[in-house]
Amino acid sequence: MLTRQPYRGSARKLVLAFDVGTTYSGVSYAVLDPGDVPKILGVTRYPAQEHVGGDCKIPSIIYYDQQSRARAFGAEALQEHIIEQAEEEQWIKLEWWKLHLRPRYLDAGHIAEDDIQPLPAGKSAIEVLADFMRYLYQCSRKYIEESHGAALWKSVEQSGEFVLTHPNGWEGPQQKQIRGAAALAGLVPNSQDGQSRIHLLTEGEASLHFCVMKILASEALARTPIAAPDDLEQEEGDPGSQGVVIIDAGGGTVDLSAYSMQLSPTSFEEIAPAECRLQGAVLVTRRAHGLIRKKLAGSKYSNPEILRQITDIFDKTTKLRVRNAEDPQYIKFGTVRDKDPQYDIRSGQLKLTGRSVTELFEPSVKEIIDAFQKQQKAASMPIKSVFLVGGFAASEWLFTSLQKYFAPLGVEICRPDSHVNKAVADGAVSFHIDNIVSSRVAKLTYGTECSVPYDSSEPEHRARQKKVYRGPSGILAIPNAFGSILSRGTRVSAEQTFEEDFVVRRSTVQSCASVDVDITAYRGSLPKPDWMDTEPENFTTLCTIRADTSRLARKLSPKRSKDGTTYYVIDIKVILLFGLTELKAQVGWVEDVRLCFVCVAVAHSYATQQGNQVR
Repeated sequence: MLTRQPYRGSARKLVLAFDVGTTYSGVSYAVLDPGDVPKILGVTRYPAQEHVGGDCKIPSIIYYDQQSRARAFGAEALQEHIIEQAEEEQWIKLEWWKLHLRPRYLDAGHIAEDDIQPLPAGKSAIEVLADFMRYLYQCSRKYIEESHGAALWKSVEQSGEFVLTHPNGWEGPQQKQIRGAAALAGLVPNSQDGQSRIHLLTEGEASLHFCVMKILASEALARTPIAAPDDLEQEEGDPGSQGVVIIDAGGGTVDLSAYSMQLSPTSFEEIAPAECRLQGAVLVTRRAHGLIRKKLAGSKYSNPEILRQITDIFDKTTKLRVRNAEDPQYIKFGTVRDKDPQYDIRSGQLKLTGRSVTELFEPSVKEIIDAFQKQQKAASMPIKSVFLVGGFAASEWLFTSLQKYFAPLGVEICRPDSHVNKAVADGAVSFHIDNIVSSRVAKLTYGTECSVPYDSSEPEHRARQKKVYRGPSGILAIPNAFGSILSRGTRVSAEQTFEEDFVVRRSTVQSCASVDVDITAYRGSLPKPDWMDTEPENFTTLCTIRADTSRLARKLSPKRSKDGTTYYVIDIKVILLFGLTELKAQVGWVEDVRLCFVCVAVAHSYATQQGNQVR
């Protein structure tokens, strides 16, 4: 079982975790007092939701007026007088706006830009996220002041730590947006010190921490053998080694994370690259809207507003309770006077065949199974347990469909009986306090673009003969090569680094004053990608590190090429640190018999050299 230790810090500290979801959002927190065992709590009172006891989430809805000013958030936006005012003043209602931040590679035909409501004029997705974060922060402050006293809040507000979660598939560019939104919302100053109080975490790893607290730490399941072997080299042949997969089924995405577990002391190691699929609950609702629109076409109920109302009711009722494809399903949207047998409407209920409703779930179920199979293939040990959490986990059909798939495989699937919607927020606080993951797996291949000397005996070189150029040293070279530094599937501990040596050659000493290095990710299927022009769509630049080498340049000695021209050489190291939840990169070089570094966290908007900001 997981035994939480007393907080060892020297001063009181507040940890706030924000789970900003596509459909619902929530906040959990812990007040860390020296010597006390931390307790994870949830913000359970929000405006217009005070009467709901223990509800820890609010709808991720924002109303903007015609001047793009935020006017109502969350449960407030569902109040009748707000809806009436919004109609009179033509406010813009934003739902599912988080999907504007998604990486485009996740779309894969499931969703197009037109499927998501456009943002208000002059508003960026980062600004919308900042507005919502600011609201969550204000609600959290009010709740904590009322629950613990204003004096406690005042003692921690300048030093509070924030854990901000995001889907498994979000990478450096999206992490940078989240950090920018946090600063814009006023959570922290937009400085290096301020950003150091922001911790980003995947929703999959947050859900793991929740499962450890609520499920794996229980007496019954603590004895379940999902232990990682001591000798990692022997784990494939060890029949006693078993893995666990966490499926976080949310509103927008479904995240799968695979781990092995060591029971004493409790620690986890990632055993396969994390998976993320854009097939969450809102995609089922989107398909339902298409089904209902087609069924009611030509009827008096085909009005867009009525269709939206029926779809909303489906989302809150029918979608959750469907269990059997053979039983008809009903959406009760009107009164007994609403009747049109031609369109299967009687007594205010729309009748749908059970098969047509369950088919709405099939793309999501198939994507989850496909993601599981990829992790099963990549994992270094058998996967015997699956834990299903997240708001979408409340769907009976999703759960029974996955049960039907996993049962013949001998894989047990477990779903918490309550509070699955607070798994990410609670788990994010646990991550900050307990941090039980000791190693992670690189889900992409990381490296940088470079040139290589031309070798006429190599077929790949001859195929690129038209691109051959003569570099400053006089050597023939080919551009668009990819220098891999960290390969997909590599297991990395928190302190482990990966580095490669590169050579920069320049024609003039003036051009040696700075060196730019792009950190690039490859998401294709090749185990060792050598060329960036083969699959250009699968390469993404995560960040650019700029090294100020002006002092070094002044001391460089000129070299002579074969044709007698002068050139200069700088030897650099490109270093990646992947063990934490954010990728960090460094460029190093020797200067005055010292090793100098430029460091950058891929999600950050700045780099540092010897403590100074480099732009």
